[in-house]
Amino acid sequence: METDVGTAEPSREVREEEERARLVVVKAEPFNAETPPEALAEAQTPTASFYVRSNHPQPELPAATHRITVGGAVETAFTLGLAELSRGTLRTLTATLECAGNGRTSMTPLPEGEPWMQGALGTAVWKGVPLAEVLGRARLRSDVVEVLVEGADGQGSKRFARSLPLSKALHPDTLLALEMNGAPLTRAHGAPVRLLVPGWYGMASVKWVSRIEALTRPFEGYYQRERYIYDMANGQAAEPVTRMRVKSLITSPEEGERVAPGRVVVQGMAWSGERRVVQVEVAVDGGESWKPATLLETPRPSAWVRWAFTWEDATAGRHTLRARATDEAGETQPETAPWNRLGYGNNAVQVRVVNVG
Repeated sequence: METDVGTAEPSREVREEEERARLVVVKAEPFNAETPPEALAEAQTPTASFYVRSNHPQPELPAATHRITVGGAVETAFTLGLAELSRGTLRTLTATLECAGNGRTSMTPLPEGEPWMQGALGTAVWKGVPLAEVLGRARLRSDVVEVLVEGADGQGSKRFARSLPLSKALHPDTLLALEMNGAPLTRAHGAPVRLLVPGWYGMASVKWVSRIEALTRPFEGYYQRERYIYDMANGQAAEPVTRMRVKSLITSPEEGERVAPGRVVVQGMAWSGERRVVQVEVAVDGGESWKPATLLETPRPSAWVRWAFTWEDATAGRHTLRARATDEAGETQPETAPWNRLGYGNNAVQVRVVNVG
């Protein structure tokens, strides 16, 4: 019998190479890459164009045999396979993920860390089982204060692991995600299962989940106390990186783009961690002449909202555009974000240069 090779599924290696080809590579190994500008302009970021953050080489975990251990300060410890997990209560939600170091390259002086510009960002539709459901089966002890989630990447003290306060771990939107944009997770995005912590910077959404442990005291691991902290390098105690700060980006016109004089439509998106964005403003050519943009959909927590602004009577020459967002708690983007040694949480107002004529 002849085989129709034209219908054969591409290998995992081929799929991964195709995925990497769409991204803006920051580092080849461990692989780190930004979402390309054209994909950021879409309401939902395609999986193959969604930014990738890796602290270590990506592990390969066969879904059929992978097990997650659940233990610590619980009454019932157990191991959990993916087939069993997928029979739980599946929840679907749209959430924006942003790397804590996104925008690091525009901080002065330049902090250490991966040289992210503004593309370590994406919004996807996720499906998974609430972490609270798994913890409910384990029956947490009354003295639990945090829940540790460990990935399969890294070794020893550098194994990637992060803890959540109990209230966030038990939130119904904190998921053990199995799918992204209607398909099983890819390896780059944590297959076969990753944590999803909506509203928090991406480091909280641990990939390649292998262990869940209930803790009776705060976690002191490397990625909890040495990295993903706001260290102001001034002798003050460092604060942990948690919720995403209010922020907006201009996606059109692109940097340096030439547009025709007259009416120019400026577009972008804005988000604010666990809060809703309630206002976006745009200013042309510096100063404090901020004018309101139009939100193109109903704002929701944990996901970006697209916006548009009509720039009337654009004249020939080089112009600067700025956009700033305000959330429902009244927080507004600053002109300059607080500098910190590791370059996290940069939500400063973006400046975009365009040419008219």
